[in-house]
Amino acid sequence: MRVYVPLTLPGLSEAYKTGELGAGPFVAYAVTPGLREWYLSDDIEELEYAALSRAALASLRLLAADPEAPRRRVVVALDVPDRAASADPDRGLDPAALGEVRVAGPVALAKAASVHVDAADAEADVTAAAEALPTADGGDDDAQFVVDGAEDHELLWFATQEIPNLVGRGN
Repeated sequence: MRVYVPLTLPGLSEAYKTGELGAGPFVAYAVTPGLREWYLSDDIEELEYAALSRAALASLRLLAADPEAPRRRVVVALDVPDRAASADPDRGLDPAALGEVRVAGPVALAKAASVHVDAADAEADVTAAAEALPTADGGDDDAQFVVDGAEDHELLWFATQEIPNLVGRGN
């Protein structure tokens, strides 16, 4: 199963340093039955993009909680055995939990398929979105518009061999 793990650049750096993602069960996003039903598509590429987008929003939440982290969303795409990831059946259609799975961790970073990171030109919008997130969660339409502005930026795809450069440890 392909899962998408939300991180920040410091989180990616830590995973690179330890060689592992997650110390125990950790949250990721995947194509779940609830996500399929919500998205109303059978196209696996569209569904995986939706799961990636959910992980990008979760990364934004991590940024909102860590004001010191560089303002770039980070998502690691990772393949795990189906039995290693499980969705909560009671929250399948909960809008806040669409696509959410728990991965029995840790998982070796070497199993990552790719890394997705915001470009530098997204930083201003991502910064504004992280600041607006609590207000948007409270139902403020203007704040939600600001959060949606970050989603307008596509995450860039990076090969796993590029992780050292992404975390500032390239030679």
